[in-house]
Amino acid sequence: MTHLTLICHAATEATRQTRFPLDEPLTEQGAADAAAAASMIGRNQQAWHGPSARCAQTAAALGLAAQAEPELRDWDIGRWAGHRLTDLHDSEPEAVGRWLTDPTAAPHDGESLAELVARVARWLHGLPTQTGRAVAVTHPAVIRAAVVTAIRACTQSFWRVDVTPLSLTVLSGQSDRWTLRSTGRPRG
Repeated sequence: MTHLTLICHAATEATRQTRFPLDEPLTEQGAADAAAAASMIGRNQQAWHGPSARCAQTAAALGLAAQAEPELRDWDIGRWAGHRLTDLHDSEPEAVGRWLTDPTAAPHDGESLAELVARVARWLHGLPTQTGRAVAVTHPAVIRAAVVTAIRACTQSFWRVDVTPLSLTVLSGQSDRWTLRSTGRPRG
């Protein structure tokens, strides 16, 4: 059985400005917050991080000897990267509406929600059955997709899961049998 803790990367300028991210670094405060949370992260047999700078920096600040895992990359939001959803809603209301209601839509020329959830499910299902305690530093969208997969919710449930910087989401299980154990912030 695997006990998997998913940690959302620390704050970046994109998270502070509520815009779709580019591959930007952590803010100074985000790096400090991650370093302060390091003592709350238990021992793990395996650690991974998404390939972005923000995930690598968060993992390092948490003191994790984590390997980059391509499947933990952020949602490919295509040409919308760097933009605020509110601005896109003003300029492309029909496209945004389709994206929010149709899991197979990708009007941004990137990855659809259904493709994101399938990618994350493949990664979860592909973890070795005896991984033990593991941790992965990744993106809010990846963690939301993991929760949807774990509880076998419909893809549209993705929009009802809130993931904040440095939040912890704990899953336990193996292969295609996962349980959502807890969500929250590290306790100090």
